[in-house]
Amino acid sequence: MTRVAAIDCGTNSIRLLVADADPATGELTDLDRRMTIVRLGQGVDRTGRLAPEALERTFAACREYAAVIKEHGAERLRFVATSASRDAENRDEFVQGVLDILGVEPEVISGDQEAEFSFTGATKELTGRADLDRPYLVVDIGGGSTEFVVGDDHVRAARSVDVGCVRMTERHLVRDGVVTDPPSEEQIAAIRADVEAALDEAGRSVPLDEARTLVGLAGSVTTVSAIAQELPEYDSAAIHHSRISRDRVRGITDWLLRSTHAERAAVPSMHPGRVDVIAAGALVLLAIMERTGAEEVVVSEHDILDGIAWSVA
Repeated sequence: MTRVAAIDCGTNSIRLLVADADPATGELTDLDRRMTIVRLGQGVDRTGRLAPEALERTFAACREYAAVIKEHGAERLRFVATSASRDAENRDEFVQGVLDILGVEPEVISGDQEAEFSFTGATKELTGRADLDRPYLVVDIGGGSTEFVVGDDHVRAARSVDVGCVRMTERHLVRDGVVTDPPSEEQIAAIRADVEAALDEAGRSVPLDEARTLVGLAGSVTTVSAIAQELPEYDSAAIHHSRISRDRVRGITDWLLRSTHAERAAVPSMHPGRVDVIAAGALVLLAIMERTGAEEVVVSEHDILDGIAWSVA
């Protein structure tokens, strides 16, 4: 048994997992799992740089996580940074800040590495499930990018494309610094066009039509599940391995795109940091389901973070 810590720093959120890993049984026992919305990717699509206030929010979360890691006595730590820090001109400032706080250098991984971690984290528990056909298509809808991975026990093909809930919101739904509530048909169509183009790009590398089970990861997907189940609060246990039909995803997406900020914020399972970006994230999920013909999505709370933890163990 090895006690490990994994940090996944994405475009919208930063997450920590401290767990005991048992390679013999393939089990991760969570000791602490937490998420903070830091919006590191704020404005990156437009400016190409990490904003000072976004860096400070991220460093504040890192200081909190450093205390948790020390408290649990984790033997090893791996810090992985994804889309926003790949794209930014001033990523060296981000790297140095993390190194100063946590004592490790963040690894700005490639999209292919991101996909491998996501697949491992999402599917390790599904091995042997008779009710789920293989191969799996794992889709990780992040803030700045979406990863598509097809595989059975191992990855067969993977591709990362630059569509995510934050990137699509900032690119198409923001006018004069404010998110449009609700968006116009033209704005929705513009997101759709970007997502369809990204699906074309992903499909050239990944056999999307060969998948038999769609597994969805990350906050946009888990929030759609929470809404579908009408949960009175966010409940990871209820969300993990829930199954949501395409028709239900379509209905939720349509409502999110018609809703106002106040209406979305009133959803009891909605994290405040997702209120402005959930509509775009849900639309990405719906477009994937329609393109692949998936009748349902299997929602996983275990994702790239768990894959990172296994890589450390």
